Amino acid sequence: MKSEIRIFFTSLMFYTRIPCPSSIDHDPNNINKATRYFPLIGWIVGGLSYLIFIVSNLLFDQSIAVVLSLLTGILLTGAFHEDGLADVIDGFGGGWTKEKILDIMKDSRVGAFGAISIMLLLLLKYASLNTALDYFSKPYIIPLIFISYHSLARLTAANIIFTSTYSRDDVTSKVKPIAKSHGLPEILGSYTFGLFPLLILAWFEWKFIVVLVPLFILYFFSKRYFEKWLDGYTGDCLGALEQLAECVCILSFVALWKFM
Repeated sequence: MKSEIRIFFTSLMFYTRIPCPSSIDHDPNNINKATRYFPLIGWIVGGLSYLIFIVSNLLFDQSIAVVLSLLTGILLTGAFHEDGLADVIDGFGGGWTKEKILDIMKDSRVGAFGAISIMLLLLLKYASLNTALDYFSKPYIIPLIFISYHSLARLTAANIIFTSTYSRDDVTSKVKPIAKSHGLPEILGSYTFGLFPLLILAWFEWKFIVVLVPLFILYFFSKRYFEKWLDGYTGDCLGALEQLAECVCILSFVALWKFM
């Protein structure tokens, strides 16, 4: 039990800016095991984002509350995943070889491609989440929407770890080490925490389960693309996929509304 608690706090420290006990460090073995709690971190980020949304919605209108909820997610993670998206877009937008792409992704500066991608991503998340909140008025659905899109996005990124290989031993990278290996506990933990909120949604309305289809398509083609150009994935690739999966998830919820 103590070891599992330590692994959980390693995951919390690694994937968020939430304060953790001082005894928790970046032990590579625990970082690899922390993958099992990656979607659970989505519960925390999604739940706190929902809480800020509820409080803000009492003071302001819904559009402002949505912005503040998105800002909460960014602050809680330190823009960890958004930074990965910007690096990936810059790298693939400006590089034509594996070495060049990786060099650009390693650069701490954000280029035009990366800046534009973050701006468009935030606009898309704002518009789609605002629309989803208009559609799903039942009070028990909204918190599950917030938690589900965070947990499912992290599960989608974790699937790359489970099915692909790390592209490089990135000792010169600006980011911390990432999970590069896994076992059955990591797979079971990720899928349990990743799917559980969606299963509750599906219990209220089975069509919510269809969101897994576009998420699988995103994962499948992202994996092929990363392996084609990089012979695997990097931490930035995982962050980019997590962000794209958030958008795909919310957009899928909006599209499903028309058939519910």
